[in-house]
Amino acid sequence: MIRGLALWLVWPGALAAQVLTLPGNATLDSDVSVPLDSYDLPTGPWSDGAIPATRVEGAMTTQVWRVAATDLASLQLLRPLRDQLRQAGYEIIFECDTQDCGGFDFRFGTKVVPPPTLQIDLSDFRFLSATRGSGAGTRAVSLLVSRTPQAGFVQIIRVVPADAPSVPALTAADDPPARARGPVAAGDLAQALDGAGHVVLDGVTFQTGDVTLGEDEMPVLQHLADYMAANPVVQVSIVGHTDSQGGLEGNIAISRRRAAAVIDRLVTKHGVDRRRLTAAGMGYLAPVASNLNEDGRAANRRVEAVVTGPIE
Repeated sequence: MIRGLALWLVWPGALAAQVLTLPGNATLDSDVSVPLDSYDLPTGPWSDGAIPATRVEGAMTTQVWRVAATDLASLQLLRPLRDQLRQAGYEIIFECDTQDCGGFDFRFGTKVVPPPTLQIDLSDFRFLSATRGSGAGTRAVSLLVSRTPQAGFVQIIRVVPADAPSVPALTAADDPPARARGPVAAGDLAQALDGAGHVVLDGVTFQTGDVTLGEDEMPVLQHLADYMAANPVVQVSIVGHTDSQGGLEGNIAISRRRAAAVIDRLVTKHGVDRRRLTAAGMGYLAPVASNLNEDGRAANRRVEAVVTGPIE
């Protein structure tokens, strides 16, 4: 039986104990507890060289969950956990999505379990801080959610007062499994762009070092063109990514040329206005899988569409 796990949020003495449940296809990959520690709980995005935070002290538990499903959206994982925190009486004091958090700087400026236990897509992660109570009785929880094409990842950090009553052990629970997604369809692409603000263009792939698109039909590009036609004020950045073979500068150039090749196809074959498209290249700086094997490298050689805002 595949387990979803539950983290007690309200301790003995409360009228009703609440649990934070994860999908039934989640497994606990890391679980570290210390009786007394301090944690700088982020309260805002990276700014002026730092992350604003409030220090909480007490018994701290850090967990990493892996959700075995392909192409999960980060919001798909975060939203039910956020709802459960609110139901348990927690106040959401800070929530952010990728660049709103501060991107690369935020991810490396706060407490994060290192890979491969926790894998973070620097182009798609979400963070949330929540507290309950005040003063010495404050209880705090943070969630860091991201994904690779093969799985979703959830980091949970919980701090409770060191002198609180005995905290119950983690308890098994069964939530419906998170569903795997197939190739991006028109409705899925529109939902991803409207909700998460970006989507991997499935079927647009490259071999290592290659920047040329094949002549095969790529339905996802027609779906993107249809989305832009239905949303005539939206601007989109096409972002290329590479695996880690070769140097950084060369890979950034390659990834930008891949993005440019996709834009050329969208313009010449699908009728998209070039003025609404921009090309960008991340090289190997935002992997979604391990570069230590060919499957991971293939997943990293991808192109994404990112909504950058309305036409100004």
